[in-house]
Amino acid sequence: MDLYTHTCLQCSKVITNSYSTSFSAGIKAFGKDLRLPIYAIYAYVRFADEIVDTFHNQNKAQLIAQFKTDTYTSISSKISLNPVLHSFQTVVNQYQIPHYLIDAFLKSMEMDLDKTAYNKNGYEEYIYGSAEVIGLMCLKIFCNGDDNQYQNLLPQAKSLGAAFQKINFLRDIKSDFDDRGRTYFPNVNFANFSNSDKKTIENDIQQDFDNALLGIKKLPDSSKKGVYVAYMYYIALFKKAKKNSATTLTQKRIRINNAHKMILMLWASLKIKLNYL
Repeated sequence: MDLYTHTCLQCSKVITNSYSTSFSAGIKAFGKDLRLPIYAIYAYVRFADEIVDTFHNQNKAQLIAQFKTDTYTSISSKISLNPVLHSFQTVVNQYQIPHYLIDAFLKSMEMDLDKTAYNKNGYEEYIYGSAEVIGLMCLKIFCNGDDNQYQNLLPQAKSLGAAFQKINFLRDIKSDFDDRGRTYFPNVNFANFSNSDKKTIENDIQQDFDNALLGIKKLPDSSKKGVYVAYMYYIALFKKAKKNSATTLTQKRIRINNAHKMILMLWASLKIKLNYL
């Protein structure tokens, strides 16, 4: 069983490496004991997202419903022949990840099946389920059973997840609106997206980042560098988004090149090493 579980966790690592070179590089900044559990979380949420975003010739509602059923079956039985689900249930059971976090995530995936525009309440619910709870799942791993530490860092972890997701929305305006017909930001018409709209969104994101940084500073050493690397990467994306006009963001996807990512990682590592954070 140990060999099977290890092999499944390695499968989650391969999936993460295939889907996100940036995230994979960031995971290497975590302590060794944290890496495989984080790969397991990423692979699980990546596959759920894949169902709703790319399986266009399939019955997505049926697939996500089966994925949900299989998720909870694997958690309760502590085994699955699906390597991604087996990896995920192993982490859920080991770190006592609350089921309500998983519920919220899967609900956000279901929302993507038929919801294309959001009011304020729907927007906040979607961000909580699609991003904040993933940060909280990871925080459970970082705190490793220390519930007082988890509760203390919970608000900042939610802020970081929210900031990341909102920047993803900004970065992906073109593909979300043109290809999927989705508008996540409430009260915003992307057919007439203005710099004033963009500024309002940026102010909201800045508040999330400011709050998140307070939590990053309090993280255990084993996870602080990895989270700070991700923070630095998204700050760089945020700065690039702010430099571009609203019109530009609706026309192209902003990116950070690999050389810049490497510099950010080195800079983040140096700041942590010198206790400048």
